[in-house]
Amino acid sequence: MAEQFTTSHIAEFPSKDDLVFGLDIGTRNVVGTVGFRDEDGFHVVAMSIREHKTRAMLDGQIHNIAHVAEVIAEVKEELEASLGFHLEQVCIAAAGRVLVTETTKVSYEYPEESVVTEEDLHTLDLLGIDQAQQILNQRADNQYRFYCVGYSVMHYYLNGELFGSLEGHKAEEIAEDIIVTFLPEDVVDGLYSAVERAGLEVANLTLEPIAAINVAIPENFRMLNIALVDVGAGTSDLCVTKDGSIVAYGMIPYAGDELTEVLVQAFLVDFATAEKIKKESTELAEITYNDIMGIAHTIPAEEVWKLTDPVVEKITDAVAKRIIELNGDHSVAACFVVGGGGKIHGFCERLAEKLEILKERVALRGEEVMGNIIFENQSIAKDPLLVTPIGICLNFYDQKNNFIMIHFNGEMMKLYDNGRLTVVDAALQAGYQTEDLFPRRGAEIHFTVNGVSRMIRGQEGESSYVVMNGVQVGLQAPLERNAEITITPSTAGDIARSTLEELDEFQSDRVSFVVNGKVVVCPKFVEVNGSLEPGYYEIQEGDAIETRNYYTVGQLARFMDVELDPDGEIMVNNRIASLDTLIYENFSIDWVTLDYASTDASYTDGNPEETFAGPASDDSSADEDNTSHLEGEEDFLYEKEDSLSADWSLEEEAEGENRGAENGDDGNHDSVSGDTPIAINVTINHDPHVLRGKASYMFIDIFNVIDFDTNQSHGRGVYTTINGNPCGYMDAIKDGDVIEIGWVEK
Repeated sequence: MAEQFTTSHIAEFPSKDDLVFGLDIGTRNVVGTVGFRDEDGFHVVAMSIREHKTRAMLDGQIHNIAHVAEVIAEVKEELEASLGFHLEQVCIAAAGRVLVTETTKVSYEYPEESVVTEEDLHTLDLLGIDQAQQILNQRADNQYRFYCVGYSVMHYYLNGELFGSLEGHKAEEIAEDIIVTFLPEDVVDGLYSAVERAGLEVANLTLEPIAAINVAIPENFRMLNIALVDVGAGTSDLCVTKDGSIVAYGMIPYAGDELTEVLVQAFLVDFATAEKIKKESTELAEITYNDIMGIAHTIPAEEVWKLTDPVVEKITDAVAKRIIELNGDHSVAACFVVGGGGKIHGFCERLAEKLEILKERVALRGEEVMGNIIFENQSIAKDPLLVTPIGICLNFYDQKNNFIMIHFNGEMMKLYDNGRLTVVDAALQAGYQTEDLFPRRGAEIHFTVNGVSRMIRGQEGESSYVVMNGVQVGLQAPLERNAEITITPSTAGDIARSTLEELDEFQSDRVSFVVNGKVVVCPKFVEVNGSLEPGYYEIQEGDAIETRNYYTVGQLARFMDVELDPDGEIMVNNRIASLDTLIYENFSIDWVTLDYASTDASYTDGNPEETFAGPASDDSSADEDNTSHLEGEEDFLYEKEDSLSADWSLEEEAEGENRGAENGDDGNHDSVSGDTPIAINVTINHDPHVLRGKASYMFIDIFNVIDFDTNQSHGRGVYTTINGNPCGYMDAIKDGDVIEIGWVEK
């Protein structure tokens, strides 16, 4: 049986490129609709309805692809004949058989505050779909491969706050709650195969309840908690709205065919005749039919109702339970019914009872929801049966869903097409990890230098190599239908490498001493994890690197490459010392040398423990400019202290001339000049102390009156201040000074 509704005024309408062709491939019939949308609404230009010749579909799934394709082709040809041109692309919808939904929240953070664009929202949708797909794929009990056939945004968030619309707002972060619907591969593949056999290409795929809701429940109604039931022939598809969005989808495998099969058995007729009896029972008082024996019968409609009532009871009970389950175990405020199966006598009333709401709040939606649907042929009646077919066309404008086929690394692959698919989308769906697509740096190394964290990055690797249809392309190249794509994975670069001598501190950090009255500037030794290492040492992960702020007398002698007189005295700050005595910034060293081994200013093999060349001479005629090394330099502040112990301690520091005076300080620190010993009062770490026995005092003298063991550093640094200002050990102190010393904790 076929019904055809067309108009003879096609020339008045837009070009064929502006027309949308939608097919509602139902269990009982195929409805083809062609139209276009403008500011007045949706114009139905042509429509054709044709029933299946056999039961080629059951419960919304195609069982006989060839028979369904034949009916689709007939509908297509009828529409083409009335339109005067060929139809090539079509929009379709799938019933909710084995429907799976995933609800998830996804967000996107901008590098800086930006205006939200339509493209941003589309990207957010895709992130949500991908995240929902990953959640579904992680389920261990999946026996199907699922494809996305629709989605609905439930809520938008702007910088964490709930918003109705995001486009045009400035945002640092946008987010959305999204419900994504999936169907098994065999359901989707069956629809595609039937359509392609009929000579058509799928332009858009959606879900039947999504299509129906576009017509049946306007957006301004979706603030209410409403259920929509699309009662088809094989399935009853459900969705629930609340707070302005669709919050759940569902399906039960009971619908109009359940009613028809009861009539087949009761009246001894074939399925087509029983279907006719069912339809006429909603329109006529009496129905006439012939049974399979050829006997004519006339029965009142009430007799049909009595037979269908138990089935209506079963269907409405299942629908109500599913709606309540989808709505969080609560009934809804109202329920709209569309589809031919919902027209059966008593369906809406019985459903209202099961939902425990007023019967007026369960109603068929037909003509009253088609106010903005314009039928160019006035003979077409606005009927609940047409809600889903028209919704399929409208969905094309609002949410374009489709699949395309490609060959990826030699394997056939089907992708959900959002109109913006790129090579990277295909790679990710094929299971490629991000690190296989984009160049990777080698492993980085993390270490510390004088307590400050450092990181050196590894080398950049090679990008992945992508070829599509024989041409090298980038990962963002748009996908082409039936494209042949091969990808060579990206590589990782070399791991990070660096040596001590490449550090700025190795080149720039210096420590100065006064040797026999001349300034000698030496590079600081470098310790790694407590051990001295040469410049060519390769830094390892987790190394703790310290530039050592002291020498021993013996190391200084080797650095200067001098031979000391074994019978001569070594004096450090006017105190007798040994080769193991520690010497710090601006310490005064006096010794007797026999000879210099070399005048070369570099050391032999880069190892600071080996012999260094001496840059200075103790000859009294040496260049006086040697003293220029310290001109304008400030005293060194000891922030890191490893050890002050050796053959002598700071507590035993003898009287000596103020090293600050040797650095150009005039010695005027409000202390009594000359050699007469004086006593001064100072505050050290908040406690009063008296220093006695010297004509002048330096910071280092406080160790004679306080208990502060610098050997207990355990890798910590020392802070030193005079009157709140950082200072060095050799800085002068005077009566009344406030002094602090303590550990810098890591």
